[in-house]
Amino acid sequence: GGVCSGVSAMATPTKDDVVAVIEEKGEIADSIQLSAEKGWDHDRLVGVIKSLQADDRVTSTASKIEGTKLTEEGEACAKDGSPEVQVFNCIKSKGGATQAEIDEVLGLVGKVGVGAAMKNRWVSMDKGTKKFTTSIDSVSDDVQNDLNALKDLPQDKFEALKKRKLVALTSTTSFQVTKTDTWGAAKTKAVAEVSAEMILKGTWKDQEFKPLNFNNVSGLRSRGGALHPLMKVRSEIRNILLLMGFEEMPTNQWVESSFWNFDTLFQPQQHPARDAHDTFFISEPARAQNLPQEYLEDVKNMHEKGGRGSTGWRYDWSEDEARKNLLRTHTTSVSSRMLYKLAQEYKSSGVFTPRKYFSIDRVFRNETLDHTHLAEFHQVEGFIADRNLGLGHLIGVLKDFFLRIGVTQLRFKPAYNPYTEPSMEIFGYHPLLKKTVELGNSGVFRPEMLLPMGLPEDVTVVAWGIGLERTAARMYNIKGIRELFSAEQDVAETRKKKMTWLQRAVE
Repeated sequence: GGVCSGVSAMATPTKDDVVAVIEEKGEIADSIQLSAEKGWDHDRLVGVIKSLQADDRVTSTASKIEGTKLTEEGEACAKDGSPEVQVFNCIKSKGGATQAEIDEVLGLVGKVGVGAAMKNRWVSMDKGTKKFTTSIDSVSDDVQNDLNALKDLPQDKFEALKKRKLVALTSTTSFQVTKTDTWGAAKTKAVAEVSAEMILKGTWKDQEFKPLNFNNVSGLRSRGGALHPLMKVRSEIRNILLLMGFEEMPTNQWVESSFWNFDTLFQPQQHPARDAHDTFFISEPARAQNLPQEYLEDVKNMHEKGGRGSTGWRYDWSEDEARKNLLRTHTTSVSSRMLYKLAQEYKSSGVFTPRKYFSIDRVFRNETLDHTHLAEFHQVEGFIADRNLGLGHLIGVLKDFFLRIGVTQLRFKPAYNPYTEPSMEIFGYHPLLKKTVELGNSGVFRPEMLLPMGLPEDVTVVAWGIGLERTAARMYNIKGIRELFSAEQDVAETRKKKMTWLQRAVE
């Protein structure tokens, strides 16, 4: 029991079928009643009525009809009896049965029926043998009788059946359909546009067209998109670096470990930049996985003991500190990963190939916000790795790069960075501001950073970095970078800003 008998598919009425009914009766008084009489699918009948209504041949009035119906389980109970009665009859016919024996005969119905039969005290179970036996001689199937007399059922009995999910409420929309004045007119399907065939044959004269909606038409012309001013400058600087022979580094990893962001750069774990008031640390996931173990040990030894001429920082290096996740504070973490990759290629092939790399992407600092500082900004960074490079090579590359973006009269000031030595701040004459301004930072990566990676001892790396926002602000003569990259920025300005065209300055 418990399986409903199949219901044959109902017929689909055609437009001609429905037209014939309306011609004969003058109207459709009740679409539900008509579909029952004809054996039509009611939803399909409603579709035909809507089609005739679109042709302006009929009008329809909808009314909701609330009703009841048997669920799939209810239909099975109405046919085969309620689960509890089926279980009672099964146990009685066998003279007693276990749950497994009942399930073998009745399937899922047995599991439901045993509980109901026990609740009604029709059957009982021997705790020793786990066998069910009947407690009374016969039972009446009130549930089956109620399901077969659903229309006349009192409310309390209906609610009981509904609680058992044997019956359900239904809501059906019935349509009353009447003819319009244009019912008898020869009707052709209205079309939206004039075709070439209509013009050639002249049939457009007799063709009906769909009405045009002029009320909801927008007269605004599409103006297309516009690059953000910051992205205009980014694209131009990127093109300049590509023309200079640099390759772009993959920079899509914003969440970085302290190991790659600080430790690989020979930045000590007590450095102020590693405090929470300068860096955004990640709470979940808090710890980095999959750090290269051999390289990690080499970095640890360099921090603690130094080597190859360096004394190191001389402190107890903590792996837990190195595994803390954070939002990267500079794209130098990407440079460190690329240099480590170059070292691995050298170890496997025995050949070192000089490379030039750059990146332009977002970095994050826990800064106090003002007109020159943001908590997130873009950094332009580049490095060249080759044998026996020095400060003269770095100055030459910087002069060429800044000339290409229109800045002349470069000046350099000694500076300090944990991972570059020597280090220089870069200054230059800005033609729009007509004064000397700070442009960025630069230096030669320290051997303590490069040697643990496994690069050859005579390979040096010169590197530099500038802020994209400050560069763009100078180009567009914007006083505060918050006007360029924050909630204060006027989005409409993206259409008004001129195209960025960086022209090479005359030396």
